[in-house]
Amino acid sequence: MTDTFTDAARAIFAKRALAHVASLEPDGSPNVTPVWVELDGDEVVINTALGRAKARNLAADPRVAVSIADPDDPYVVIALRGTVVTFTTDGADEVINRLAKKYRDVDQYPFRSEGEIRVTVRIRPDRISVQPE
Repeated sequence: MTDTFTDAARAIFAKRALAHVASLEPDGSPNVTPVWVELDGDEVVINTALGRAKARNLAADPRVAVSIADPDDPYVVIALRGTVVTFTTDGADEVINRLAKKYRDVDQYPFRSEGEIRVTVRIRPDRISVQPE
């Protein structure tokens, strides 16, 4: 069964709050990375570049955990376990530019490396918890 986000949780995702994504390395050890994030319906959307550990890990193993704290009250935290349901380069440049607008108030992602290929990752939450409940 898939959980859904409450309106209060959606409001946190709408803020400039960094999320932390935990993926699994090939040896099973965790890798945690801060990311820009948005919701699309009940899916969590992140964007990264091919070749990065997070991209390699999520392409190889779709299990993922995400946490995000309310920047206005860091004791309000949303944590989820989920599954990568989409991993695509299609439209990824538009997604990173949209996230750059949200987080940096710029029209284009300013940190692109030459030859970088962006990838959008969509995560379906399987379990959502909110602290405090």
